Amino acid sequence: MQIRINDQLVECQEGDTILTAAKRADIFIPTLCAYLPLNHTPGTCRVCLVEIVHPVTGEATVVTSCNTPVSDGLIVQTRTARVRKMQRQQVAWLFADHNQDCASCVRHGNCELQTVAMYTGLINNSCSGRFTAKRPIDTSSPSLFREANKCIRCGRCVEVCRTIQGLGCLTMDNIGTECGVGIAGADQWADSTKCVNCGQCTLVCPTGALGLKNQTETAIEWMEDPEITTVVAFAPAVRVTMGDYFRLPPGTDVEKRIVTALKHIGADYVCDINWAADVTIMEEGTELLHRLEEGGTLPMMTSCCPGWVNFVEKIHPELIAHLSTTRSPQAIFGALAKTWFAREHGIDPKKLRFISIMPCTAKKDEAQRDQLARDGMPDTDLVLTVREFGDLLRRNGVHLGHLPDGEFDSPFMTQNTGASVIFGVTGGVMEAAVRTVYAVLTGKELAPIEFQPVRGQDWVKEATVDLGDKGTIKLAVVHTLAHAEKLCQLVKQGKADYHFVEVMACPGGCINGGGTVRRKNRYMEFNEQRAAAIYAIDEKRPLRQSHKNPDVVRLYEEFLGEPCGHASHDLLHTHYKMRKRNPKPQSITDIWKKVQLG
Repeated sequence: MQIRINDQLVECQEGDTILTAAKRADIFIPTLCAYLPLNHTPGTCRVCLVEIVHPVTGEATVVTSCNTPVSDGLIVQTRTARVRKMQRQQVAWLFADHNQDCASCVRHGNCELQTVAMYTGLINNSCSGRFTAKRPIDTSSPSLFREANKCIRCGRCVEVCRTIQGLGCLTMDNIGTECGVGIAGADQWADSTKCVNCGQCTLVCPTGALGLKNQTETAIEWMEDPEITTVVAFAPAVRVTMGDYFRLPPGTDVEKRIVTALKHIGADYVCDINWAADVTIMEEGTELLHRLEEGGTLPMMTSCCPGWVNFVEKIHPELIAHLSTTRSPQAIFGALAKTWFAREHGIDPKKLRFISIMPCTAKKDEAQRDQLARDGMPDTDLVLTVREFGDLLRRNGVHLGHLPDGEFDSPFMTQNTGASVIFGVTGGVMEAAVRTVYAVLTGKELAPIEFQPVRGQDWVKEATVDLGDKGTIKLAVVHTLAHAEKLCQLVKQGKADYHFVEVMACPGGCINGGGTVRRKNRYMEFNEQRAAAIYAIDEKRPLRQSHKNPDVVRLYEEFLGEPCGHASHDLLHTHYKMRKRNPKPQSITDIWKKVQLG
């Protein structure tokens, strides 16, 4: 069918709303609650107003475009005087109970409410702060914060947690002007029975109601302290997501410019967590071989994603034995930084601070685990997300787009392979493991080296690897926790005949982690460009298998002995614990409020 929007003919399909048809035709209609690709059109913000003219009666009506279906011949106007006036008034009412401390807000300059106010022409707002209630400020989470006074009740966070992650950790709490984003079954974030700190909610929140706990000030203090030696390393996905902060083309590889930037702001050593990813493959691959040969718990599941590990501990603790005991690359790097690296450079470990730059908010939670500390010192001292790192550079007047390339300045922990780079995308850990496990078991190199069955953005991917005389192993790759839940149910029912499973909590893997750069009205939009950039880096690496990394070989020869040996097991492996808790009992008042809200 066809409709006409602002005198432009637009092709439509059955089931389209006016908003989806307009977006497809690149016609802008402001909105705060409707959010693609989420199937989320609640019509709560009432900003996406348009005027429609019925093709038969000629009657003009103002409707919300997000939940009004198209009909053949429909005439739509998005900028009439009537529409603009009503949009302006609606935005004024949204500000009526909104905390407008914009200067200190994490969304300042990148706030969709500010953008919509500008678009509608709202200048002087007599409604501002008119009904402001004292709603909660919650900083109890190790990674995230919640400031309900800035919530506009769009419901995006609730939807992404429910549909993408399948968790339902968030809710619209309370009623009237006190209504705002809340924690399902708990009073504060730290007490949530389900939240895994994935941070996907912070990517879709249009205001500053949900955000990251910013630790850039601590990083600055350490870099300025002459008594402290800072070792900074960044994850595979950071090099293809960091450019977004500075509006570079999606997927731009800024690895060497990041090195220059870190040296410029005072980091003593700049290294690459990719190196530790190669070590992860050596340990995890060997662990898989031991389980296959000795009858260990199968399928073995990857453990480098802390959101996924939290999910198992909180939701499915009965599956803990399936998790690989190998630490994540961040945790491995931290352990080696405080031991081997410190010894090689003559640094007192007590005066060394390891700062990790990650696309992931759950890494902040991981760094605080008791299991990942030694002699009272955490292996990872501080985790900055991509967004925080961008803020840190901006505070120092550094723009990545204006910097020359730099080189890692440590003689150790710098070489890495293409196998480690692909950790940043869903299927990458599995592919890296296959490259090494195949070589170890068959004595041959995987050909072609690119293991295509685990590539792509399908939510669930399956593959088999023929190991010749050693038989065949069956693999699975899953991303997002909603799809991981389905896999967990199959494992619990004994219907998952896999040997090895990779799970990433975030859609697309680390390239779309909760700490990556947030752009207005865009979610998962750049996954394909970022994944393509990751694979392009892999292709250019002279070494593409973890077991061929000469620095890794040297590590085992001089320090650890062998993968999964006594020394490496003590330093590079961990354990997990059940964290499952029952939700807080609901009071009669809570139940009645939910009945009133439907």
